[in-house]
Formats: sequence, C-alpha cells, structure tokens
Amino acid sequence: MTIKLAFHGGAGTVTGSKFLLTANRDRILIDCGLFQGLKELRLQNWDHPPFEPSAIKAVVITHAHIDHTGYLPLLVNRGFKGPIYCTPATADLMEYLLPDAARLQEEDAAYANRKGFSKHKPALPLFTEDDAWRALHHVKTVDFDTWFSVGESFVRFQPAGHILGSAVVEVSAPLGDGETTLAFSGDLGRYDMPLHIDPDPVPACDTLVLESTYGNRIHDPAPLGEQVVRELREPLRRGATVLIPSFAVARAQLVTLVLRELIDAGALPEVPIHMDSPMAVDVTRTYNRYLEGDDLDEDIHGATSRRLFPRNVTFHHTVDESKALNNLRGPRIIISASGMLTGGRVLHHLQRLAPDPANVIALVGFQPAGTRGRKLLEGAQYIRMHGGDYPVRANVVSLEGFSAHADQDELVQWSCGDHGAPRDIFLAHGEPEAVDALKTRFSEAAPQSRVFAPGLHDEFALVPGRGWQRNR
Repeated sequence: MTIKLAFHGGAGTVTGSKFLLTANRDRILIDCGLFQGLKELRLQNWDHPPFEPSAIKAVVITHAHIDHTGYLPLLVNRGFKGPIYCTPATADLMEYLLPDAARLQEEDAAYANRKGFSKHKPALPLFTEDDAWRALHHVKTVDFDTWFSVGESFVRFQPAGHILGSAVVEVSAPLGDGETTLAFSGDLGRYDMPLHIDPDPVPACDTLVLESTYGNRIHDPAPLGEQVVRELREPLRRGATVLIPSFAVARAQLVTLVLRELIDAGALPEVPIHMDSPMAVDVTRTYNRYLEGDDLDEDIHGATSRRLFPRNVTFHHTVDESKALNNLRGPRIIISASGMLTGGRVLHHLQRLAPDPANVIALVGFQPAGTRGRKLLEGAQYIRMHGGDYPVRANVVSLEGFSAHADQDELVQWSCGDHGAPRDIFLAHGEPEAVDALKTRFSEAAPQSRVFAPGLHDEFALVPGRGWQRNR
C-alpha cells in the first residue's frame, strides 16, 4: 500500500498546476494547467510530461482557469483516455476557456506567420480548437459535497470561493488497514468579497496541498470601492481612458459589477464601460444562469442580479466591434483579456493607450514573473508586443482589492480552521519568496505541522510511521 505525491507544475511558480497522486495502482491527476510567464516555463508546455498520460486513471479539476486546465487538450492528445471530473459550473466555464485558448494560439500563430516575426517557420499553436473539444468530451460533472470513486479512493468537492464553480478537492485514499485524507485547496478565495461565496472551512485532513500565490502579502485593508475611487476618479474626471487587463472568467464580471455600483453611487463619474472580450461576454451570461443558486454570493440574488448586465456597459464580441474602440476618446473604461497581458485583444489596446501619459493601466490580478503585467508593475518603460517595443508612459496602478486569491492572513486562517492545522502541509502554486514567507508564518501559527516547499517535479512518498519522505 503506497501513497505518492508528485508536483509536476505549480511548484516554485504560480502556473501549470499538476499534482499527481498515486494511491496503490491508481494515478489521479489533480489539475492539469498550462505554464505561463517565464519562457523557460512556457517551453515545458511543448514537452511530453514526466508521467505517462495513458496511465492516469482520472483528472480532478479544482477550477476552470487555464493555469489549472489548459494542458488538458495536450494530455488527451498524448494518450489520456479517462474521465475529467469537475463541478457543473467549472464544466460550463471550461467550454469557453479551452476553445478560446486554442483560438488565441491559432490566431497568434497566424499573425506571427503573416508578420514574419516568429523564430519558428511556420509558427504553430500549442493545441487547436479541435483538440480542446476532444478534451471536453472526457468531462464528467459532480456536485459539491458528493463523494465519487476513482479506483480505490473517494473524492469530493467543497466550495473554494475563488471563482464560479471553484472547489477544494478532498481525497480519501487507502493506506494500510485504514485510510489517509488529503485536501487540495486549488486557488482559495477571499472572505466577504462581492459576487463569489466564501470558501468552506478546510476539510479535516491529514495532508493539505495549499496555494501560496499571496503567501508573502497582505491585501490592502481599505474597502475595495475606496481603492478603486482613489486610483481612478481623478483620471476619469480629466478625460483618461482606463485600460483594465482582466481575466475573462470571474474578474471581468467582478470589475464591471463594482465599477457600475461606484458610478451609480456617484463615487466615480458617469463614463462608458466597454467589455471587450468575446469570452468575457459569454462567461457573463453563464454567471447570470447561476445567480439564483448557491454558487454565487446571496447579496446579488433577486433584482440586483441584473447588475451583471448593467446599464452603460457595452459588450464587444466581434473584431469590428473591438476595432471601433480605437476611434473613441476618453473618458471611458475598457476591460479586456488577458489579465496577465499574455495575448488577446488587450495587447492592441495596450499598444495604442500605453504611450499616452493621460491614460491609466489598472492591473486587477496577480502578475507572474515573466509576464507583461509583471514588467509593467516593475516600471518597464517599454513593452514588447507583436515583434516591436512600445513606450509605456501611461500611469500603471495595481488594484489588489480585486484579487480573488486569499492573502497570507487568510491562507493561515483557513488552513488552521476550527480543529487546527493539518499534520502535513505542502505549499504550492506560489513563487519562491511567497512560499518561503508563508512557511515561516506557519512555523509560528502551526508549529505542530510539518510544512514542505516542493520544487518542480519533486515526488514524496508517505511512509507509515515516518510520514512524507522526499523521493527526488
């Protein structure tokens, strides 16, 4: 009877989450994400994984974001034939995210070939839209708090509060004459945020695999509305165009909701809001279908649910609708994907708006190392896009209050729960500085726990009487 846990992504980085749990003969992959950001990480997306996809019994998905799901088309291409389990809302969102990610790659490859700026002749997409749909045919949905079996193990989803459908994955696996329980946080949401529900308490477990995206940070304690008004009111009054690069799933909907509420309250001037992302428009409709259920915050139930399609918000779906924004002067707000400025329509807006010091670029999510968003945060004076370098003279601000990730205090609060921290904690999905800081914090808050900081492709074995031991 053996239990092994290997970290083939989301270790030493916030992207590419792939946690391989081996319970006796059963291999279960928790999340299956793409690497993003640094080139040396992105190149690994093209490699055959360090495990055999055909040997994986099942994939269990915590939530729909591409850094947790984007490798699924490649996994299926490379031999995986089993089920992909997730919540119903996650399945709905993946039907937009995976084909959209494929289309972006196909469009970027075609654009690079037309312009001739790629080193590869020809430039090729990582996967195609057909690949994405083949992966989606493997999806099976399971409701929250419902046990299902994967081989000899039992699995269930509990609300994580990060985005619509996001889940903590609880696994009860056989060990000797008994069992051991593991919990995988996925991306953990925050408490008392609009739109999304709070995370459920941490499940009682022996081992916790915990995200650490903001393991070295405490979010701005000022209310979210105050943060937005502080940064955007005066520029909008002066006629600025505010560009908000945003994840199409969850973040774009939250940003639009909050901005409209602030405008209605008179805290921001009445300006047009443009949501320029086909996927964000489609995902907003998906959110609307879940408004009366338990997956979203009860504060938006009933009549207020109409605010997800609020007045004076224009939804841009086609390319021509997007291009029309080029001829519109400020003041106005443009929300466009992608949130880390890795591709998509937002780059064309950035190329146009960044050189003008009157404009504002407002970042509303975590920016991993190697992304254009991180470079902007670090004060880059030029940003490389579409084969050229473009000046950045616009004011760059960070609105951390929009973050859907728990900060250090919230991660510790959640992990310790009502019954104390688990015996063993693995810190994943974080950059090294964040992991180190959170590990130090746990040494004070939960000295009885053993805390591990796995590196990429590290594997651990659960040895009876000795606990987790690093294999490599």
